[in-house]
Amino acid sequence: MAARKTTKTKIAPPTVLCPVCHGTGEVSRTVRVGRKRRPVGDQTGFCLNCLGAGEIPATD
Repeated sequence: MAARKTTKTKIAPPTVLCPVCHGTGEVSRTVRVGRKRRPVGDQTGFCLNCLGAGEIPATD
């Protein structure tokens, strides 16, 4: 009997994370209110750099 050959699994190329959101897809902004613009909390939203994907879009 012949020995079976094993095939190597292909490794996916490493994903490049977004430098703004660090791969989470969300960024937080400070919410400011009042005439003196005092901070009251944080509000999260999707990253405009990667549009919430967490990875840098490919540029051709």
